[in-house]
This record gives sequence, structure tokens and C-alpha cells, in this order.
Amino acid sequence: MKQVILEELLKLEQEQSIKILYAVESGSRAWGFASTNSDWDVRYIYVHPQEWYLDIDSHKDSYEKILPNDVDLAGWELRKALKLFRKANPPLLEWLQSPIVYKQELDIAQQLRQLMDIYFNPRSCMHHYLHMAEGNYRTYLQRDRVRTKKYFYVLRPILACRWIEKHGNMPPVEFHKLLEELLQDPTLASIVQELLNRKVSGEELDEEPKIEALNAYLEQEIQHIQTIIQQTEPPEKPSNDALNLLFRETIKKAFL
Repeated sequence: MKQVILEELLKLEQEQSIKILYAVESGSRAWGFASTNSDWDVRYIYVHPQEWYLDIDSHKDSYEKILPNDVDLAGWELRKALKLFRKANPPLLEWLQSPIVYKQELDIAQQLRQLMDIYFNPRSCMHHYLHMAEGNYRTYLQRDRVRTKKYFYVLRPILACRWIEKHGNMPPVEFHKLLEELLQDPTLASIVQELLNRKVSGEELDEEPKIEALNAYLEQEIQHIQTIIQQTEPPEKPSNDALNLLFRETIKKAFL
């Protein structure tokens, strides 16, 4: 499948006259709980030739394309990506740590990783993950029968918040790393591991009776994270100098 994705990325470069600098897998495959029929969620950062940046008009700064072979392509132009990086946008920060990398050019990802601690915002990132957890919990897990696979889409962002609380930096993308360090209750860990094994083996994990112990844990954690966010001060905004320099140097080099 990797070769198919690389061919699609090359085709996209030719069609749009762009250069893809970095492309990775996102979503459940990167997180480590994809099922056998999960889509391929490919995310990328790209640049245009220099002339594109010298136009007085604004232009489209993202592309999305869903292919018939379950490949979902979505990318952000470099300037847009850097503006989101400046705000510590969690999806972008996850891209930079994805364990499945399809393409890397000009060390753009490595340079951004080196700047991550400077621009990381614990409060805004916890807000993002808490919003994700609350939305999925409220929508899918509060009835007597629930969509069982949605437990992962609540538990992962909760553990991400817990990681930020503990370490003060961006949590790892892989679910198992969060689980092993942060879910210490052996009973809950066993429940989650059983669900994970079922999902990865190909089970759809459709509607089943809700898991009372896991629901109680999730509710408790959501309340805890709400309190932590209220007590967390936003950091001072760092200078844009490093990102401006990175932007200019990348544009110069991209089409040499």
C-alpha cells in the first residue's frame, strides 16, 4: 500500500505543481488501533514555486482528495502549516510524530520537531483533546448500549491530556505508549487491552452493553482534566523569527 500512496502523492505534485515536503499516516493506523478495513488517512505539508507567494491575491492553501481505494489525502500549504504550528495545533503536532512516514524532504519535519518545545501550548492542547473526549463520550457512550469502538476515541484524548499534565510536552501518537504509562489500574487496563485485541483482529466492535467501570473512569477523568485546564496558565507567545526563517529557506530550496 505504501507504493500506491507514494504514486498518488507524485501524481498530486504533478497535477497541482506543488512539492510535497512531508507525508505521513494519521488517525487509527498511526495510533495503533486500526482494524483490517480502516481507511488510510494520509496527511502532508507542501509548497508552491516561489512565484505563487509573490501574487497579491490569496490562494487556496489546502487540498483534500478521497480515492476509491480507501485512501484519504489531505494536505496543508507550508505557510498555513507554520501558522498552525505557531498555535500548537495538535493534529499537526501529531503528524510530526507519526510512526508511519511516507515522504520527507528538506528536513522540514525535523526542524519543526526541534522547535516544538518552544511553541508547545499545554493549555490549548489539553482543550483540544478534552473537547474530542467530551464530544465522543456524550455522543456515543452514555446509553445502555454503546458503540464500543468509540471507547478508544475517548480514552486516547484523555490519556493525551494526562500525558501533558505529567510531562508538559506533546504526547506520543501511539496509543500503547499512553496506555502503558498512564492507565495504572490493572482491571481497567485488562478491559482496554481486550477491546484493543478485538479491534485490531478485525472485529467491528459495534453496539454492545456499556462497560460500567470504564464509563466511571472516563467521567472521573473528564472532570479532572476540566479542573487542570482551569488551573493552567497560557504560556507567553514566542517570537515568529524561527518560523519565518524556516519558511523563507524552505521556499528557496524546494524547487532547486
